[in-house]
Amino acid sequence: MAMVLVKKKILFRNMFETIRSNRLLKYGCIILAFILIVVAFAPWLATYNPYKLEGELLAPPSKEHWLGTDGLGRDVYSMLLYGARTSLLIGIVSALISGIIGILIGGVAGYFGGKIDRIISEIINIFLMIPTFFLILIIIALFGSSLFNVMLIIGLTSWPSNARLMRVQAMSLKKRVFVQSVEAIGENHLAILFKYIIPNGIFPVIANTTLSVAGAILTEAGLSFLGLGDPNLISWGQMIFEGKAYMISAWWISTFSGFATVILVVSFYLIGDGLNIVLNPKFKAKQ
Repeated sequence: MAMVLVKKKILFRNMFETIRSNRLLKYGCIILAFILIVVAFAPWLATYNPYKLEGELLAPPSKEHWLGTDGLGRDVYSMLLYGARTSLLIGIVSALISGIIGILIGGVAGYFGGKIDRIISEIINIFLMIPTFFLILIIIALFGSSLFNVMLIIGLTSWPSNARLMRVQAMSLKKRVFVQSVEAIGENHLAILFKYIIPNGIFPVIANTTLSVAGAILTEAGLSFLGLGDPNLISWGQMIFEGKAYMISAWWISTFSGFATVILVVSFYLIGDGLNIVLNPKFKAKQ
């Protein structure tokens, strides 16, 4: 038990040192940590119920409503706090779906090679040639714009970049001595894939998946701006969409939600670039 605690302590210390030594990673984690704290304490930080229509319509920022109200009388500040939850949920879940699919498909293609690799590579190329955002628009228009549909569709259309990264890693790792040694003693191919190939080749995919979170948040904001977001939920993209009709008379609705979206996206880009530097051996060699 004592050894486990010591190992955990060393792991957290090394993690903290890694974050502190990389400026991009450090600043990204600080911004994201602040947003996560806001999300966790949203019920206590919010000054009004964001779903209640109880304020003056389009009231400018004041002592009563710090960031003003929207066209339905809802408090923009409270909506901003609760909207962070939706935007983060969409970004993280979509990126996880994309990462898992990409890792599995890319790992199988790179490790097994041959016809399997050629077929999967062609499928990846087809997905890369399709204009993804327009495909998402068509699917959302056909099947509805619920939160589940938005997360699932973004995840199912953004996996090819992760698959390509994992494929390259698998092709390189299967030639390593330790993998060939395991093959020589008769280890099952699927066991090799999940025990040795994926765990050792996943690091570039982790960095890319972090960037995918930012892409998913922007995609949801774009869908909401076009009126294809979930109208039953408060998200920053939905707030931008609802505020665009009042840009001249009530600029604060779209401005504050748009600014919050930019900050959140930048934090994930900083973390993604920082992880890429930390986990990529080429960047490590230059340091």
